[in-house]
Amino acid sequence: MVINPQSPRQTLAGARARLLELSQERGVSLAALSELLGRNPSYLQQFIRKGSPRKLEEQDRATLARFLGVGEQELREAKDISYVTPRKRESGSWVDVPRLDLGASAGPGAIAGGEGAFDTFRFSRRWLAEQGLESARLSAIRVEGDSMEPLLNDGDEILVDRSARPFRDGIHVVRLGETLMVKRVASAGAGRMALLSQNLAYPPVEVAADEVAIIGRVVWKGGRV
Repeated sequence: MVINPQSPRQTLAGARARLLELSQERGVSLAALSELLGRNPSYLQQFIRKGSPRKLEEQDRATLARFLGVGEQELREAKDISYVTPRKRESGSWVDVPRLDLGASAGPGAIAGGEGAFDTFRFSRRWLAEQGLESARLSAIRVEGDSMEPLLNDGDEILVDRSARPFRDGIHVVRLGETLMVKRVASAGAGRMALLSQNLAYPPVEVAADEVAIIGRVVWKGGRV
């Protein structure tokens, strides 16, 4: 994927800073995001650098949130937020990780639904450290479909580390177009990636690296026995 870092010339805050951070993490330019909205290529650059428009329109904000794989409230200015989505909260020996109202397809593909947090999982801070996840940006989502069986089953919940890290082969949540899915992702050479299912009934899918956004690496799963 092509990364187009935009180094801020002044201190940014709120929705503008978060949008810039997300564009860099996902490896997508502000011009490309502007075109996604049907705007001129400099639209989001103007929003971030000059504060014009003062805030994103509701429809634009929703479209960006879906594409970037975050809750819409992350792109709101603080004064526009009527509630706060639970983020990873730390208290003593425990860390609370948000459960998102979101499913990642482990089947033929599904359009992502709502992405707001509705609950939390509580994990031992010591356990997270033992797993190398003490500094991870974690969220939990559910698995939908059977293409990752027997590793991941329909209805399992998975922890996704959305920290900005160099890509390596493994189980990832990815966004392909408007479809959010969980797959084993492997480099296929020459700027291409393979999306692989555990269930052999599903053939591999090979795509150009710049067509798929790596949302995060799956680092834990939980589900019914």
